[in-house]
Amino acid sequence: MAVSLVIMAAGLGSRYGGSKQVDGIGPNGEILMEYSIHDALRAGFDKVVFIIKPEMEEMMRRLCGDYLARKTALDGTPVEVAYVFQDFTSVPDFYRIPPERTKPFGTVHALLCAADVVHEPFCVINADDYYGPEAFKVIYDHLSTHTDGEVYDYCMVSYLLKNTVSENGSVARGVCALNEDSTLHSVTERTRIETYEGGIHYTEDGGKSWADLPADCVVSMNLWGFTPAYVQEAKAGFAAFLQASLPVNPMKCEYYLPTVVTNALEAGKADVH
Repeated sequence: MAVSLVIMAAGLGSRYGGSKQVDGIGPNGEILMEYSIHDALRAGFDKVVFIIKPEMEEMMRRLCGDYLARKTALDGTPVEVAYVFQDFTSVPDFYRIPPERTKPFGTVHALLCAADVVHEPFCVINADDYYGPEAFKVIYDHLSTHTDGEVYDYCMVSYLLKNTVSENGSVARGVCALNEDSTLHSVTERTRIETYEGGIHYTEDGGKSWADLPADCVVSMNLWGFTPAYVQEAKAGFAAFLQASLPVNPMKCEYYLPTVVTNALEAGKADVH
């Protein structure tokens, strides 16, 4: 079964300065994203979709896309490479976007920009996180052997919070609650998690108040596995989100992948392993 790796990389342009060379961290100048692609291909993925800004295409091809297009997957077929642009074309025309807003509408917005090229089970990752070889093997094994039944069959590779925080600043993580059978019960986005002398805590009000998080709690780093039907759920949820949020917070509102998952869980429409 074909399985795609979808990489959300549009943010690299702003973080690294437009078309500036992305920092290499490997012995031969490899960028962080190359490690994820390498691990994914070894696990069995045979298609890579880059979600980028239009001005990043030349850089992305030069960094790894053209090289990828010459490689073969485990089954001997050429690796398929696709580039999609994160812009406002995936936003329904009847929503009025403020002319001064250039910021995208979050990770769901990014994924919907790839809707025309992703028709198979797929894994979504951040371009600037490191996940490790085992993570891609685990998620590929699930995606390549499971299909939707009475409910959607999603999956996620999770991590312990203590292994994903930084001493150099705050991180954003989805804090997960699990059912007794280890399936996902809910995920709550915490956008500012920091370490301190007594442990790990988060704030939702700009640092006015803080709440502790257990070091061994399970968190998401946006390593999700979805069936194609997820795209339709995301599209429907995105429309409802825009209708509710644009009038209230037109410049900063964002819609996240885990929100679609949470809505499906609450409606009894999905299981997340």
